[in-house]
Amino acid sequence: MEHTGKNSNSILVGIDLGTSRTAVMTNRGYKDIIRSVVGYPKDVIGLKLVGKSQVFGDEALKHHSALTLYCPLEDGVIREASKNDYNAAYELMKHVIEQARQGSTDDVCGVIGVPARASIINKELLLKISQDLMSISVVVSEPFMVAYSLDKLNNSIIIDIGAGTVDICGMKGTIPSPKDQITLLKAGDYIDERLEDLIQQHYPDVQVTQNFVRLIKEQYGFVGEPDETVKVSMRINGKPVELDITEDLQLVCESIVPDIVEHLETIIRGFDPEDQQQALLNIYLAGGGSKIRGIDSFITAQLHEYGDVRVTCVADSDYIGSSGALKMATEVPPELWSQVGFLS
Repeated sequence: MEHTGKNSNSILVGIDLGTSRTAVMTNRGYKDIIRSVVGYPKDVIGLKLVGKSQVFGDEALKHHSALTLYCPLEDGVIREASKNDYNAAYELMKHVIEQARQGSTDDVCGVIGVPARASIINKELLLKISQDLMSISVVVSEPFMVAYSLDKLNNSIIIDIGAGTVDICGMKGTIPSPKDQITLLKAGDYIDERLEDLIQQHYPDVQVTQNFVRLIKEQYGFVGEPDETVKVSMRINGKPVELDITEDLQLVCESIVPDIVEHLETIIRGFDPEDQQQALLNIYLAGGGSKIRGIDSFITAQLHEYGDVRVTCVADSDYIGSSGALKMATEVPPELWSQVGFLS
């Protein structure tokens, strides 16, 4: 039920602040997704090209050669030692909120979902940013937001495969404690780095960037037996060539699964014995990595010793975190937000 009270006229915002992408939804129907990257012109020519002092998301990537780019969340957290990364995180959040306002001057109240590791390590930095930009805000872990969106808050397991981290969270009908959450650093960015290395090993003269291999992974990534050969057009010494990267792509996509399965088993053992079977039937994959073809059945097969297991990829991995954040912002009065996360 939607809450009422002194914040009832506010813009309620659900933000999923990710290493690779940031998604936002509001109670007034606005929704958008943006790459979590901020670009600053390198010189006066770059400034003339882009026409502004900073650019965000895909626009920044488009003009990357003219810009100094900052991806403020690395491995799911703000790099505390870097003032530039903190400033970029601030400007990214400010941009997202300004877009969400859609010209309104009403107060903004927001629930911010971040990688579980960030909600522990960087909560003060994140709250400092949000405190400047919103009337009231709370920082919660992304897997909890996914569970909230799915209404799977008890006897379920969320595996959020992001760019910087994989978060595995056991939901037991309460706010998940640190022992119910495990964060792994072998995630989407790890896949990209390994794929770039393998391509350059096998084709030393090929011209390839991490951004390019990320696009390849997002379009063709798979685990298990390939449905088709993956051939992509690249350039060697400026000339186009078509290269078969099927085996390399399969290898790197599968490389994150053993750690996921190992720590998933730890989370399973953390449930009471009478609840473990239900939890095994309610395993949900979210995040960009859930789009890797076949990953749900591949993980299911690794758990065959546990009997009946059901691993499901969420329907809308792009927006499910921000959807859960907005749902919580709508259903839980702001005066109670401190009970579910870190409040500013």
